[in-house]
Amino acid sequence: VQLQASGGGLVQAGGSARLSCVLSGRTFIFYAMGWFRQAPGKERELVAAINKSGDRKNYADSVKGRFTISRDNARSAVYLQMNGLKPDDTAVYYCAATNSYLAREYAFWGQGTQVTVSS
Repeated sequence: VQLQASGGGLVQAGGSARLSCVLSGRTFIFYAMGWFRQAPGKERELVAAINKSGDRKNYADSVKGRFTISRDNARSAVYLQMNGLKPDDTAVYYCAATNSYLAREYAFWGQGTQVTVSS
């Protein structure tokens, strides 16, 4: 399985960015998906998760109301729309795939994409 993430970059505070992640090598609909992030000196945290059909979503409290996770099963892709970005959102963002929605362990990981929010 390969996960290819894209869409990071430098964004001003209050701005928006959209991350994309495409899964290849396996059947996408078999997997629930998550977006994680890790900031320097901090532990990796789950930002958002979505189940296999896309009708259940879960968010970290710190991003609720600002970030939206979605998926397109026909394109084998998961997205993270990030609005109202804050400097605290600066991190490397990773997409990941798991067999079970809200599982503690994710089996497959993308390479990460840097998001930097300037104040």
